[in-house]
Amino acid sequence: MTDIMKQLSLKGKNALITGGNRGIGRSIGLAMAQAGANIAIMDLNSDDAGKTIDDIKALGVKSVFYAGDVTMAENCNQVVSELIKDFGKIDILVNNAGICKNVKAEEMTWKDWYDVINVNLNGVFLMSQAAGREMIRNKSGSIINISSMSANIVNYPQPQCSYNASKAGVSHLTRSLAYEWVKYNIRVNAIAPGYIGTDLTRAQLSTEWGKIWQDATPMKRVGKPEELGGIAVYLASDASSFTTGSIMTVDGGYTTI
Repeated sequence: MTDIMKQLSLKGKNALITGGNRGIGRSIGLAMAQAGANIAIMDLNSDDAGKTIDDIKALGVKSVFYAGDVTMAENCNQVVSELIKDFGKIDILVNNAGICKNVKAEEMTWKDWYDVINVNLNGVFLMSQAAGREMIRNKSGSIINISSMSANIVNYPQPQCSYNASKAGVSHLTRSLAYEWVKYNIRVNAIAPGYIGTDLTRAQLSTEWGKIWQDATPMKRVGKPEELGGIAVYLASDASSFTTGSIMTVDGGYTTI
């Protein structure tokens, strides 16, 4: 009989999470730490890093913080190299760093457009490439990209064409890398959240936008960051050994109607 709890264990594995100081990244880090993984966090700055690292260490695993910019290839490669020195190898990468700008398409500047695409899509590729090279050497690894339901729908009422386009790119990049790297025993999947109560959305929840979002969600609420932890552990673990190129939607039913 298969021991499902053993399959879900991440004991002895090392995970790198971008944008892991707060929100979804922090919750995924804590969930993976509870499952036994050592956690490395990469972020632009150290805000909130100390508390997150302390909370992860309290779960009995190792945890470190690396300052780095996912849009700069040299930073991505350097952070992965530092992780290898500190932990020995990389088993899991969670591409969580992301931004959103709510600007009308006709008013959007080139910088507005490029900034979102650069972080949300280019950053996912650069980090996947840096970690993927090490995983190819090890013939093993799991990459989890944080996409969005916005990859498949147009959000209402806010204008966010750059975000939607970037997340559509993340979902298809996920499938493409899954195909290219399956021969190296590297699995690449994505989580596509709906509206989650993070810093990107929390300020809007009490506004007309927030009311529309919640009314349009069958569960009539936004999700909690910790509600993504379980699926992230599943995708990182041996329990999902036959899962690659999949986009797992977690949206309270938003895209079912």
